[in-house]
Amino acid sequence: MIAKLTGIVDYIGDGFLILDVNGVGYRVFCSNQTLSKCSSKGMNMSLFIETQVREDHIHLFGFSDAAEKEWFTTLTNVQGVGSKVGLAILSALTPQDLGLAIATGDSKAITRANGVGPKLAVRIVTELKGKTGTIGVSLSEIQMADTATGLMNESISALVNLGYGRSEAGMVVGMIIKENPEAKLSDIIRLSLKEMGQNHG
Repeated sequence: MIAKLTGIVDYIGDGFLILDVNGVGYRVFCSNQTLSKCSSKGMNMSLFIETQVREDHIHLFGFSDAAEKEWFTTLTNVQGVGSKVGLAILSALTPQDLGLAIATGDSKAITRANGVGPKLAVRIVTELKGKTGTIGVSLSEIQMADTATGLMNESISALVNLGYGRSEAGMVVGMIIKENPEAKLSDIIRLSLKEMGQNHG
């Protein structure tokens, strides 16, 4: 079974590339993340390979790093996630972003991938939360994301109780937290009220 290929990029197509390894051209399907690291034809490239053998075909899937390959294998074990959807998810989210989305239960982030609806995104988060370890993500990053999610939910609830719409509150709070990552709950609410007051003024 092929686990890794190193060769010269002979052709870059839509969702795949052809890697020339000692005169043999391998067609390798890749995510946009991996293809973006392939700057030009003729460059040397090493890819971690997942080989998929079926009765009517043998497909090679290539990844620029081990974390992306590990996520592909993990994702395609979820019911409803085939190789095409797995690559679509890894095209929309880096391994780090995907790990944080699953760790914090952010299924909406996964719907950014082509072919992934809300139900499938929820299934992916539900099945993989707690089972993926920290593939490509440090524990401190997950803890930081958990803290930010908690602050965001508390801030939105406070603003909704003051009469603001949940969607509007969510957009403003998200912006405030992004601009002020060190802000405490009281600061987030104060800054959000100021921003929303300007919007309504």
